Amino acid sequence: MIALVDCNNFYVSCERVFNPKIENKPVIVLSNNDGCVIARSNEVKALGIKMGEPAFKLKHIIEKKNINIFSSNFTLYGDLSKRVMNVMSAEVNKIEIYSIDEAFLDFTDSASKERGVSIKNKVQQWTGIPVSVGIAPTKVLAKVAGHIAKKYTKSGVFIFDDTDLIRRALSVFAVEDLWGIGKNTAQKLKAVGIHTALQFRQCDSAWLKTNLSVNAVRLQKELFSEVCYPLELKRKRKQNICTTHSFGTEIKQLSKLKEAIGSHANNCATKLRQEKSCCNSISVFLSTNPFKPQAKQYNPYKVIQLDVPTNDSMEIVKATIKALESIYRDDCVYKKAGVMVSRIVPQEQMQLSLFDSLDREKRKSINIAVDKINAIMGKNKVKLAVQGNGRKWKLRQEKLSPCYTTRFSDILEVVI
Repeated sequence: MIALVDCNNFYVSCERVFNPKIENKPVIVLSNNDGCVIARSNEVKALGIKMGEPAFKLKHIIEKKNINIFSSNFTLYGDLSKRVMNVMSAEVNKIEIYSIDEAFLDFTDSASKERGVSIKNKVQQWTGIPVSVGIAPTKVLAKVAGHIAKKYTKSGVFIFDDTDLIRRALSVFAVEDLWGIGKNTAQKLKAVGIHTALQFRQCDSAWLKTNLSVNAVRLQKELFSEVCYPLELKRKRKQNICTTHSFGTEIKQLSKLKEAIGSHANNCATKLRQEKSCCNSISVFLSTNPFKPQAKQYNPYKVIQLDVPTNDSMEIVKATIKALESIYRDDCVYKKAGVMVSRIVPQEQMQLSLFDSLDREKRKSINIAVDKINAIMGKNKVKLAVQGNGRKWKLRQEKLSPCYTTRFSDILEVVI
């Protein structure tokens, strides 16, 4: 048996942990640059506000309903996620961390609703984050059980321990809500009369393989309690790492763009080192503001192939600056920039070049020292000169909450 533990409205719950005044109040978390809605409390969902809606279109209802607004604080969310996962890891022998707010737990040794309730209560008590637990023979059924647990049970825990119960649940479960069924696939299925998960399970396997994919057949088997997606205990290496942000204010100067691109490239390099990976390819892109059609539009993209895979900040930043200079135009005003590193390989499998003249051992020592200092003293305490100090290009985060758990200056103060 497999248990899916899913944090309820995770970003909103993180904000409520240290701010009990907003408990049971409508809460919205906005995306980077305070642009769109990326998390909603149940109270906000009841008002009909959709995910992805632009914040400026919601000003009237925000004021009318007194909705609490927060800028996304991914430092806080990431730290609380680690705490939640650590609590669950201590309760089981095997765990697959699926996303920042979801994990699959191995319940093979003991599967019961009581165990699910115990883990749910422990996570709530130790971290303050409410979770739902779905228990079933497979991952796909666990997803269905988790959906039921979150929306239709008081305990927040639901278990599929009976074949007839599974059949009855699937008969009323919309096919578009199945894990792995996207919007286009759902439309194809509905066009041939498949509207529920039970109808999908009863569908001809050969038709699914021919008209959809082999993954659709595996999903069907999982609905029959046949395991096709076992727990992945070893996290997969990322294929690409991308850092991109919209600017708080539009930028025209090349020097400011260099600061932004340099910072993005350094972040990508740091993430590569954290994963013990190296990249073979670096991409740089710029974008003007698409919401100003009267302004000149320009969306350039440049890819650089490296002779030697690397995770060295200085080497990656140098390459991105060179790419930026080749695509920059001074007659345009830019709203967004980004860097992506790809063709990622393990650092121990790095293939050197016969003509490589860089002292890579020295660079490795420098990067290790910088990473260690920044881990102790704070992000970007030591950085490259091209990253600058002003950060006039930084995100607009007017409603940013403190980083209560990761920054000494933001530690919660209690007055007795």
